[in-house]
Amino acid sequence: MDLKGSTVAITGGAGGLGAAVARHVAAAGGHVSVLDLDKAGGARLADELGGQFHELDVTDAAACARVLAGIAEGGRLDMMVNCAGIAPGAKTVGRDGAHDPDLFARTIAINLIGTFNCASAAAAIMAKQTGQGPDGERGVIVNTASVAAYEGQVGQTAYAASKAGVAGLTLPMARDLASLAIRVVAVAPGLFLTPMLQGLPQDVQDSLGAQVPYPSRLGAPEEFAALVGHIAANPMLNGEVIRLDGAIRMAPR
Repeated sequence: MDLKGSTVAITGGAGGLGAAVARHVAAAGGHVSVLDLDKAGGARLADELGGQFHELDVTDAAACARVLAGIAEGGRLDMMVNCAGIAPGAKTVGRDGAHDPDLFARTIAINLIGTFNCASAAAAIMAKQTGQGPDGERGVIVNTASVAAYEGQVGQTAYAASKAGVAGLTLPMARDLASLAIRVVAVAPGLFLTPMLQGLPQDVQDSLGAQVPYPSRLGAPEEFAALVGHIAANPMLNGEVIRLDGAIRMAPR
């Protein structure tokens, strides 16, 4: 898929990895729709990129379907990139007792069910589109997993479970959509310089980056975005979870 002229929707697009993807798509000549709960940040970025902003709670399946249908109205939805997520820290049993079940459920609702809501709604739209290119491709879905799906650390029970779910749905969703010429790929980033890590002291950032075998630093959001761009361009990437982590394997803590 050529990003030039393509319509791309990005959840969590107001900041971090999602914003980097939005900038990458816009620079490639694509039409960007930023989807986020951050109205100010999302609208500001969309205006900067000449795109659209839509306020969206990804846990609301009906809203996901409605917003995506509006984006595709009178045109196409070529790519859905799911970056919305939260990363709470809580042990199974902590100082205050058992893990808060509401926090666990909220993490699953946003990271996993929210990803599914947008992916499935996007696929339903893509399925009705005319195929393009030599393979007749109708669309591409990119979901964001995490290395925590494989090596969840202390305090990441909810986060790791949610991201393992994203990794686990990748292949069966790709198989479901293969006959419709829609690809599904997940990216599992390691330690990236997102707003959460940017808020840490520099010495802590440096210490985290030093854990990465090579290159020994935190990943740049632009590197995540570049991989999303390559996924769009390479039609043989399908049904795969791609680790983007500098060969790190996370320690227990």
